[in-house]
Amino acid sequence: MTNILFRVVEIVDETPDIRALRLVRQDGQRLKPYQAGAHIDVVGPTGLLRQYSLCSPPDDPASILIAVKREAESRGGSAALHEVRVGDHLKVSRPRNLLSIADGADQHVLVAGGIGVTPLLSMAYELYACGADFQLHYFARSRSEAAFVDLLEERVEFRDRVRLHFGVPRAAQPALFLELAASLTPATHVYTCGPDGFMAQVIAAFAPAVGDERVHVEHFVAAEVDTSSDRPFTVELDTGEIFDVPADRSILAVLEENGIEVFKSCEEGICGSCVSGVLEGTPDHRDSCLTAADREHQMALCVSRALSDKLVIELY
Repeated sequence: MTNILFRVVEIVDETPDIRALRLVRQDGQRLKPYQAGAHIDVVGPTGLLRQYSLCSPPDDPASILIAVKREAESRGGSAALHEVRVGDHLKVSRPRNLLSIADGADQHVLVAGGIGVTPLLSMAYELYACGADFQLHYFARSRSEAAFVDLLEERVEFRDRVRLHFGVPRAAQPALFLELAASLTPATHVYTCGPDGFMAQVIAAFAPAVGDERVHVEHFVAAEVDTSSDRPFTVELDTGEIFDVPADRSILAVLEENGIEVFKSCEEGICGSCVSGVLEGTPDHRDSCLTAADREHQMALCVSRALSDKLVIELY
């Protein structure tokens, strides 16, 4: 993985628990446009690597913007980035994308919950720039707990297309989602990011109206998986090399132990870095990054296993 040194040039406390960090390349080079919805790996002061969505305009050549929520049960990543100061340096990967804007949609509906607004912000910038029909619905417990509210209300890209929903209880959200879904067509695409329970309700409301394949999801948290019944299996690479994967080891770990280089990042099935092709066999998918269509021929090597005795895979 290639890391580039960035310098923190601006810090804004969006809420008591969310701060926005504006970063520029330390070497002064201009930034290339990135694909809206992308995320980056960030190595903070403690050396921990975490993924954050880019929420600046994708074509901004000068800087990138991320938002970091301080998590109560953080393992140190978010807490450390809440201690950085202007002038500090962070190592940043090149952008990667698992949530991208679909072609051929008659309109795009962005549905954000809490900190999940971050990837959808970049998508809203791009949709506005290309003249697409879109709307952004942002749900938060209160105005004081919502990030980027002033931006959403004041920027021309957003102000006529954004609907802010503050204080709507989780139990009342499905009715609102169904009301929104009623006006959509099968050519509409829906994009959502936020807590898992929130996104599950978005999917349940919108998928019947537009189709499962037109509801796009971005996860921040790894799915919980019961590993008590895990069993060994065999992995064969398309080069012919064969490896035994024990019940207590991942495919990624076994390959690395045998000197096989695999691109990786989160190792939790979220970022998609280690996704590889499946040529034979039946994977036991445990990731939170691949779509149903992707899973027909791909798998995340860090968390997923096999339902068959053998998998034949192709490393990307």
